[in-house]
Amino acid sequence: MSENPFFAPSALPYQLPPFAEIREEHYVPAFERGMAEQLAEVEAIAGSADPPTFDNTVAALERSGQILNRVSVVFFNQASSDTNPGFQEIQKAITPKLAQHGDAIFLNRRLFSRIQAISPGELEPEHRWLLERYVTDFVRAGAELGPEEQERLKSLNEELSTLSTRFEQNLLADTNASAIVVEDVAELDGLSEDSIRAAAETAKSRGLEGKYVITLVLPSGQPVLTELTNRDLRERIHRASVSRGLATNSEVVVRIAKLRAERAALLGYGSHAEYVVADQTAPGTRAVTEMLGKLTPAAVANAHREADELRETAGFDIAAWDWSYYAEKVREARFAIDSRQMRPYFELNRVLRDGVFHAAQKLYGVGFTERTDLRGYHPEVRVFEVSDEDGSPLGLFLGDFYARASKRGGAWMNSLVKQSALEGTRPVVVNNLNIVKPPPGEPTLMTFDQVNTMFHEFGHALHGLFSAVRFPRFSGTAVPRDFVEYPSQVNEMWAVWPEVLANYARHHETGEPMPQHLVDRMLEAQKFNQGFGTVEYLAATLLDWAWHTIDEEPGDPEEFERRALRNANVDLPLVPPRYRSTYFAHIWAGGYSAGYYSYIWSEVLDADTVEWFKENGGLTRENGDTFRRELLSKGGSVEAMTAFRNFRGRDPRIEPLLERRGLL
Repeated sequence: MSENPFFAPSALPYQLPPFAEIREEHYVPAFERGMAEQLAEVEAIAGSADPPTFDNTVAALERSGQILNRVSVVFFNQASSDTNPGFQEIQKAITPKLAQHGDAIFLNRRLFSRIQAISPGELEPEHRWLLERYVTDFVRAGAELGPEEQERLKSLNEELSTLSTRFEQNLLADTNASAIVVEDVAELDGLSEDSIRAAAETAKSRGLEGKYVITLVLPSGQPVLTELTNRDLRERIHRASVSRGLATNSEVVVRIAKLRAERAALLGYGSHAEYVVADQTAPGTRAVTEMLGKLTPAAVANAHREADELRETAGFDIAAWDWSYYAEKVREARFAIDSRQMRPYFELNRVLRDGVFHAAQKLYGVGFTERTDLRGYHPEVRVFEVSDEDGSPLGLFLGDFYARASKRGGAWMNSLVKQSALEGTRPVVVNNLNIVKPPPGEPTLMTFDQVNTMFHEFGHALHGLFSAVRFPRFSGTAVPRDFVEYPSQVNEMWAVWPEVLANYARHHETGEPMPQHLVDRMLEAQKFNQGFGTVEYLAATLLDWAWHTIDEEPGDPEEFERRALRNANVDLPLVPPRYRSTYFAHIWAGGYSAGYYSYIWSEVLDADTVEWFKENGGLTRENGDTFRRELLSKGGSVEAMTAFRNFRGRDPRIEPLLERRGLL
C-alpha cells in the first residue's frame, strides 16, 4: 500500500483529494495507519519530558492526525454522497473504531494534565481561546471522570457510533425502497412535462422501463404533492413518506435516546439536551424552551386559520396529503401565481452562475472559474476555482446537485480541506443538493424552494471559503451548532434581491426575464402558508427536544411521538412534523441532536442581519466586506455571539423574525 493516496498530501491544486487514484481498498489501511500514527503523536506529546507549552502541546495536537483527517473527510463525504455496499460495510466496521480512537485521545489523563498546566496569561487571543476550547472539549469528553466511569463512557460512545451508522444506512435503504412506482401516466396529471420525463428516466435507471418512479426527499412533505391532481396517489406518496424507518429504525432511535441520556448523566448533566446546549450560544435549555413556547401558539393559530381556508377551497375535510395541493390552489387564486409558471425561469446553470455566484461577486468581489481538468468524487460533481478580487487564489468549490440512489436525502455542505494558516492549507468545500436529474439533453428546471436551498448551502460554502484562521479547530463552519445556520440563512436573502433575481430568473428557452408581475406576485406570496411552515418545523424541533430530555423509558416510539407532540401543543394531524422520529436524520445521524432548534435560533440572528443589510444599502461591496471581515472569516476563532455583536453593534432583536414569520 505504499501508493495509498491518503498517505501523503495531495499534489493537486489546493490539495484537492486525488479522486481518480482513490480506490475502495485504500480506505481501511489509511484509517488504520492514520489512527496509529495519531496515537503515536499524542503519546509523544503526553509523554514529553519538556514543560508543557502552547506550541509543544496544543499546537502539536492541532498538527496531529494528518492521514486520519485526509481519509476521514473523503470517506464520510463519499458515504453520504455516493455510497455502495462496500462503503457501508467499511462504515459499519470503522465508526466504532473511530469512537474508540477519540476516547483514547480525550480520556488521556497525562495529555489533559499538560493542557491544564499551560498558563493562558501571555497568549495571543486566538491561542488563548483555543486553549480554553481544548480544556472544555476534554472535560465534556469525560477527562475528569474516574476509571470505571470512563470505561462505561467508552462503551456508550462505541455503541452510539454503531447505532448512528445503522440508522443512516437503514434510512437510505428505506427511502429508496419507498419510492412510488406509477404504471399509468394518467395518474401523474398535474405534473409538468419535464417532471414526468424525469420520473420516466428514474424508472428506466431502476430497470422499470415504461413506468414512472417518484423518489422521496428527506422531509415529510413531498414536493410533487403540490401539483398531483390524483388524490389517491397523493395519499400513497404521503403514507410512504411518513412511514419510512418504522420497521427498521424504531428500536434504533429508542436505544440511541436512552444511551445519550445515560451518557449525559454520567457527565453530570440532567439530560442530553442540557449537555448539548451547555456548549452552544443559547444560555441554557430554559432559554430554548421559552423561545419555542413563545413561537408555538401564534404559529398554531395561523395554521388553523390556513386549514379553514383550505377546507373551504377544497369543499371537503382535507387530509395531510391534501394540504400542499390546496395551498397551491389558494396561492394561485390569491396571488395569481402558479409554481409551474416559475420553473422555466429557474434553470440550474443560470441560477448557479447568474444568481448564486453573481451575488457573491457583487458582495465580496470573488470570481469563479470552472476547472474541468479537476475531477470530483462522482462524474456529476463540478469543480470551480474561487479567487479574490485581486486574482489571488482562495479555494475550490465543488457542486454535487443531483439526486441518486447512492446519495442520502437533504442538502448539506462538507469541507474536504480546511483553511488553516498553521498547516498552510486553503479551503476545498462541497455543496450537495438532491434535484431530480432530467433526461439527457434537457435543462434542469428548479422549484423556487430548490433555488432557495442552493443559496442557503452556498452560504455555508462561503463560511468555509472565507475562513481566515490559524488553527484547524476553528476553520470555517467550526462554530456552535446553533450558530452554524446563521450565515447560510443570511445568504438566502439574495435569492429574492431584485438585482440578483433579475439576473438569473430568465426563461431557459428565450432568455427573457421573469415578467415583473410574476416577480411581484412571487415575492408577495412569500409569507403565505407560514403557519404550516412554522408548525411543521416547530413540531420537529419539539420532537427532537422531547427525545433528548427524557427522564423515563420512552416505550413505543410512535406513541412517544404522539405524546410529545400533544404535550407541546403541536399535534395537528394536518401538519405532520417536518421529520418524524424514524427518518429524522439530523438528530440521529447528522450532529443536530437536541440542536434542531438551531435553525430558528439562528434565524433570529439572520432576520436581524437582513435588516442591517437593508438599512445599509443592500448588495454592496462595503456591506459584504464588513460581513466577511467581522463574521465569515472568523470561523470559531472568537466566541460566536461576540462575533455577532462586533458585526451588528448590539445584541440581536427577535422582532424581525416575528415579522418575517407573520407571528406579530
